[in-house]
Amino acid sequence: MIKAHSLLYAVYVCLIVAVLCGGLLLLANLYNQLNLYYVTHESLYISNQSTVNYALGTSLVSDEDILTKENTGIQSQFSVKNHGLLPLLLTKSFMKNDTVSSVHFVGQKVANTTTALYMANFTQALNLSGNVTIKGDVFMPTERTKESYINNKPNIINIQGKKAISEIQLPTLSDKCKSIYETRNSAKVNWNDFEKKNDSIYVNSFFNETIKFQMSSTILDNKIIKGNFIISSNDSIYIRKNNVLEDVIIIAPKVAIEEGFEGTIQVFAKESITLEKEVILHYPSVVALYNPIEDKKAFIQIDEAVKIAGLVLLFGNDIIHLDKNKLEIKEKGKIIGNIYCSGILTLKSDVYGSVYTSKLNHKTPSSTYSNTLADIIIDVTKKPNVFIDMPIFDNKNTRYAIIKKVL
Repeated sequence: MIKAHSLLYAVYVCLIVAVLCGGLLLLANLYNQLNLYYVTHESLYISNQSTVNYALGTSLVSDEDILTKENTGIQSQFSVKNHGLLPLLLTKSFMKNDTVSSVHFVGQKVANTTTALYMANFTQALNLSGNVTIKGDVFMPTERTKESYINNKPNIINIQGKKAISEIQLPTLSDKCKSIYETRNSAKVNWNDFEKKNDSIYVNSFFNETIKFQMSSTILDNKIIKGNFIISSNDSIYIRKNNVLEDVIIIAPKVAIEEGFEGTIQVFAKESITLEKEVILHYPSVVALYNPIEDKKAFIQIDEAVKIAGLVLLFGNDIIHLDKNKLEIKEKGKIIGNIYCSGILTLKSDVYGSVYTSKLNHKTPSSTYSNTLADIIIDVTKKPNVFIDMPIFDNKNTRYAIIKKVL
């Protein structure tokens, strides 16, 4: 004879076993779903990376049809648009409701870039003074250089590379350089109308339309701005060092950056650009000035101890008006990348990359020396292997490579 409480115990045991079995089944189901989620996303990431590699092997001039992997059903597509001087590669891989996206800045991967200095041929020889090291090919008006003795200092001249006669014109720039200054599609938004992240950070995806902030005042102060933005002014912009700017475009006739500022920006001006002492612009940054007006003077002034990783570009004038455009880079700084100046360049900071200029000047407190380099290092071999050049030249056999991942 079974007692009543024993039957109750049996019910309890069955209930516990049922709960445990149900829990195990639920856990197994969740594990399978989680495993499927990770496997699917891993496949999406792999497919997305394959799409990036595929796109880099194309000309990057137009959108491609949707690519489909037959064994997985994953579909991928890419598109290309410009953000300032830099091409943007946008890729998506998707399957049902799952999507993996990525955005990369890309640039020209030019093999065997050996040019250290290209000085346009106006028949006057290059003068060298003090401790000068040039590693890489040198294109000059004459194959022979002259030595100057500034401040009665001894000369230590070291040129390692081929010497060749240059042309009167610098290598032709791509049309993309000029097109930056043309009207572009963007959404004009007031500062207060844009919804900030965490109430303080301006963020805009590169998959979205470019947001343009039109400055009403001349000072950009205490802002955190990252991504697909243009900051514009009809007159001038002064960027204080308390700003945090990443991958942002600055457009104004005149732009000045306060001493100690650090960020990643592209600056485009038509009258003047001034970088005060100890400014640091990370890779890939651009400092560009376009001045096509014959009777108008324009300049880029880069003060002491400034570091720029990217491109410094001054162009727009013809060979008759070289004195209208001037680029001065003071001492104790470093340029990693390329300098292109269709005007007069005063260079006192070391360059790990290439220098293209119409004319050179060297200034001391008492004198100006024409066609002169003094106490300088120009070394194209020290440009990092991971450094990808900005697309300022039209290269027929261009291979593209990733500059920076921004999403």
